[in-house]
Amino acid sequence: MEKDLCALIFARGGSKGVKNKNIRSVNGKPLIAHSIACALGSRWVGRVIVSTDSAEIGAVARQSGAEVLERPKELASDAVPELLAWRHAIETLGSQLNSVFISLPATSPLRNSEDVDRAVEEFRKGRCDVLFGISPSHHNPYLDMVKITDRNFIEVVIPGSGAARRQDTPEIFDVTSCVYVGDVDYLLRCRTIMEGRVGHITIPPERALDINTEFDLSLADLILRNR
Repeated sequence: MEKDLCALIFARGGSKGVKNKNIRSVNGKPLIAHSIACALGSRWVGRVIVSTDSAEIGAVARQSGAEVLERPKELASDAVPELLAWRHAIETLGSQLNSVFISLPATSPLRNSEDVDRAVEEFRKGRCDVLFGISPSHHNPYLDMVKITDRNFIEVVIPGSGAARRQDTPEIFDVTSCVYVGDVDYLLRCRTIMEGRVGHITIPPERALDINTEFDLSLADLILRNR
């Protein structure tokens, strides 16, 4: 049934890397508003709920068409695993989630509604417990990703492969922050999100940007202004 699902956006107020990140302006509207609009544009999503500890974020979310779930302060620290905030929302909303959990982080303003649709449709095939968006990586730990040794030299992250070309190594992907879809019962019982059957959809690099720095924020603004 179309429009039968609820999408969640988890947006705490204490962002350190980019101050007030979730409500900063990107292409003329708050960052979080892009994810709300994306969710509401999905053929499967009928409601969007923002989990937040911030009254300011909550007000912006409501103005952008979302509902608000008040997140306890103890679940809003950057030291708290995101899974605990997910579980708070699952336990609070219960059957309203229709057994399908969808998280659309506010930090991915370039994703589109079709990405959300593909994720939901892949998850509903029943092959996995949880599903992530992934994107082809620009770097490869067998070739051009390095670490600094105790002697202050650098070495390849995964040494000993003997690979000289990218074609000689496994295809490498980054986990994006674009979309997560999972079974609510699995998310309530798992110790770590990755321990079960983890599915995926591939997000093209041009839609996989994750906002972590001021540079990322400026880049997203530039891309959206010139699409």
